[in-house]
Amino acid sequence: MTIYTRRDFLKAAGVGSASLFLHGHHAHAEKIKQKPNILVIMSDEHNAGVLGCYGNDIVKTVNLDRLAARGVTFENCYCNSPLCVPSRLSFTSGKYASRVGAWNNGCWLPTADYPSLPRIMNAAGYESILCGKMHYDKTRRYGFREIPTEGRNSYSKRGRGNRRKADNLEPKDGMTRRFKNFRPGEKSGVMSNDLNVTDGVIDFLKKRQSNDKPFFLFAGYIAPHFPLIVPQQYWDEYKGKVPMPVIPEGHLESLPLNYKHLRIGFNVEDAPDDVVRKGRELYYGLTHWLDEQIGRVIDTIAKSEFAENTIIIYTTDHGENMGEHGMWWKNCMYDHSARVPLIVNFPARWKGGQRRTKACSLVDVVQTIAELGGADVPEDWDGDSMVQWLDKPDAKWKNMAVSEYYAHNIASGYAMIRMGRFKYVYHTAPDENHPAERELYDLRADPGEFNNLANDPQHKSRIEKMHAALIKQVGEHPDKTEMRCRADFAKGYKRRLPRNKRKL
Repeated sequence: MTIYTRRDFLKAAGVGSASLFLHGHHAHAEKIKQKPNILVIMSDEHNAGVLGCYGNDIVKTVNLDRLAARGVTFENCYCNSPLCVPSRLSFTSGKYASRVGAWNNGCWLPTADYPSLPRIMNAAGYESILCGKMHYDKTRRYGFREIPTEGRNSYSKRGRGNRRKADNLEPKDGMTRRFKNFRPGEKSGVMSNDLNVTDGVIDFLKKRQSNDKPFFLFAGYIAPHFPLIVPQQYWDEYKGKVPMPVIPEGHLESLPLNYKHLRIGFNVEDAPDDVVRKGRELYYGLTHWLDEQIGRVIDTIAKSEFAENTIIIYTTDHGENMGEHGMWWKNCMYDHSARVPLIVNFPARWKGGQRRTKACSLVDVVQTIAELGGADVPEDWDGDSMVQWLDKPDAKWKNMAVSEYYAHNIASGYAMIRMGRFKYVYHTAPDENHPAERELYDLRADPGEFNNLANDPQHKSRIEKMHAALIKQVGEHPDKTEMRCRADFAKGYKRRLPRNKRKL
């Protein structure tokens, strides 16, 4: 199984990233006389399976579907960590989360001036703008100029974390409080923030002048992240229409130890059917609501004078389990949690309705944005530009993605690599009494990820190769990564906060 690096791709292409962009498409030279504007729309917690353009015939996502109809849809894109801050800091830095110490939601990048995607875009002549959630520390913007919304980047990061004791599998009483916010409603913090994001982005676009710098604009929505509150009419649209999760008999008992901890730690292990059904219906409704907000932004661009020279990229930071495998929220490596939607729309260069089925991840999206903008990328960044693959569907592509989770409600950290049709997950050993665990799934034969092949002797060689590839990608064995994470959690950040903020 061959593993390709970014250097391999540039060598195969025979050109550097900047020249590929500037000279690869002479047919569009007259139409695109300057660098393209780039709009990244990143939602939060959007399960890729809850989108019409991904084959869901129940949910109404007409605006994202039309973006896909005029763009390129990636069917197997993965986040680099199934949790908000690690995923977003990985995207910001162009590196895997473990390489920048982005362990959990209480983390930041190693320094305030750390090399970042917005900074290299600024250096390439862009104006990098943030409107909405990136879950940053209140003191850091990493090169973005911010359009304020509702303080979703005003956290006081402490860098602390912990591990659950491996044997602590005692169920909690009752259910998580989050289930109480599965309800209809006209107002919520999520919707309020996202309305402000839409208004902020539209106002920015309407004020943009033709002689301004090209923009790299990041629109950070929170929906369809919980709390699952949405106006009644959006819930009514999906009542009785959303199928329940499929959980084979004995499956919950066979889950890896860490996933059992996730169910108990988040207190979701005894969710009754009516709660599960209601949550799934409301999630569809909130996704529908989000799609309408994105539609307002798309329409504004379509009516602007720079419509033909603006690339629109839609993705999310991670998925949502929605009760599948007995779990809610994200945090695990099943596709409901780790796979994300990715649509790249630029009709001036790529015809619409195209699909790419091989595996990629969000660090590849970072590299792609940089190449499209002619930005110089630091040599130690991860990922590979997908521009050549966008240009030519049959171009050589690595067909690989990596994701990591070292955050909360687990006994030990774990990492995943997708290569071709197979997904491998390595769970580090929680302690000397609990060995490492492995998962291996053939996603073509078992798309539901119910049949763990890790103990099948026929796949021993495959596991060895995938494990070696995982280590090569992240730069160290996950066991070592777990030890670094625990050491960082114990130290935390040496920061002085105002007296009234020290408990945040």
